[in-house]
Amino acid sequence: MPKGTHQRQAVVRRAGRPGDLGWVVMAHGELYDQQFGWNTDFEALVARAVADYATRHSPATEAAWIAEVDGERAGCVFLVADDRPGVAKLRVLLVTPAARGLGLGTRLVEGSLAFAREAGYRRVTLWTTDDLVSARRIYEHFGFVLADEEPHHGFGHDLVGQTWTLDLQGSPPEE
Repeated sequence: MPKGTHQRQAVVRRAGRPGDLGWVVMAHGELYDQQFGWNTDFEALVARAVADYATRHSPATEAAWIAEVDGERAGCVFLVADDRPGVAKLRVLLVTPAARGLGLGTRLVEGSLAFAREAGYRRVTLWTTDDLVSARRIYEHFGFVLADEEPHHGFGHDLVGQTWTLDLQGSPPEE
């Protein structure tokens, strides 16, 4: 390694440290405003998802992860139970701009899907919007397929909402 070059240390760990859940809400609110101009309705949606997880999650079937780069929070994802038996939802995937390109989004989703399989889920679903292209590439890499899309007005914009689904009874993607 050339002199003066810093090798960045990237890790993915379970969420659970003080500040983790608040960081998830804050990071989503700030980043989605900066990148897409989304209003605080989006931050409120994330806050409700995080609050539901914090107050009601079952550790055997639901989990959250934080990615860190050089000891600083840089990404997150949650896996929570859906209302339908055998179905989980992937929620609040985020990687900060400074940490993009390190494979953290892929690592976060990979870990959550491994957990989903171990927890006995048959399917994982997620809701996103069509303008989140980088996230969609990660979902497609793992075999998620577009199940539904419809126009959606939210977060101060006209968007196209998308529901993606992954059958976990198939084999994991090959690298």
